[in-house]
Amino acid sequence: MATPVTVEFLEFPAFVTPPSSTKPYFLGGAGVRGLNIEGEFVKFTGIGVYLEEKAVAWLGSKWKGKSAAELVESLEFYRDIIKGPFEKFIRGSKVRTLEGPEYVRKVSENCVNFMKSDGNYGEAEEKAIEEFRYAFKDQHFPPGSTVFYRQSPTGTLGLSFSKDETIPENEYAVIENKALSEAVLETMIGEIPVSPALKESLATRFYEFLKEDNSKTE
Repeated sequence: MATPVTVEFLEFPAFVTPPSSTKPYFLGGAGVRGLNIEGEFVKFTGIGVYLEEKAVAWLGSKWKGKSAAELVESLEFYRDIIKGPFEKFIRGSKVRTLEGPEYVRKVSENCVNFMKSDGNYGEAEEKAIEEFRYAFKDQHFPPGSTVFYRQSPTGTLGLSFSKDETIPENEYAVIENKALSEAVLETMIGEIPVSPALKESLATRFYEFLKEDNSKTE
C-alpha cells in the first residue's frame, strides 16, 4: 500500500489524480534533486514519481523476488519504469527559487545529451525540445511551486504548472515525442540521475509493493 513521503518541506501524498485521468495514481517514490556547488550540496527540487496501478503487476512479473539492493543496482529496472506500458505522472516542486528559462535550460540539456547518446536525436526531437523550452519561457518558480510532467507510453509529454502542489485541471502544453517524453524521466532516474535519492526511494518502495502484491497472490 502506497504511503506519503516528505522531501524537505514538501509533502508528496500517497495518491494523486492527473489532469488526464479520473483514476488515482500511486506514489512510486520521491527524493531531492541537487548539485554540489563549491563543496556544498545545494537542494533545488523535490521530485515524486506517480504511476498507474497496473504498473505493480507489470513490473512484478519480472522483478518480484528481487531484493531492494538488487533493484537499486539494476539500470534495467529503472528503464522498465521509464518504458513500461503505463502512464507516469511526475511532480517536481521547487525547494528554492528558479526562473523558468534557467530551469528548462538544464533539463533540456540533460535530455538532449541522453537522446544523442541513445541515438534518438533528429529533427523531430530538435523541434520537440524547442516546444519544451518555449513552454517555460515566462514561468517563475518560487519555493513550493511545481512542474508536473505526464509521460504516456505512446510518447506524449504533458506539462502543467502550479504555484503550489495543486494539480491544474488542464495541461499547459502537450508535446508529442516519445524520445523526449522518456528522456525527461531517464535523466531523473536513469544511468546518470539528477536524483539518486529518488532512484533509491523507487527501488525500496517497489520492493515493498512487490512483496505485498506477492503475499496477496499466495
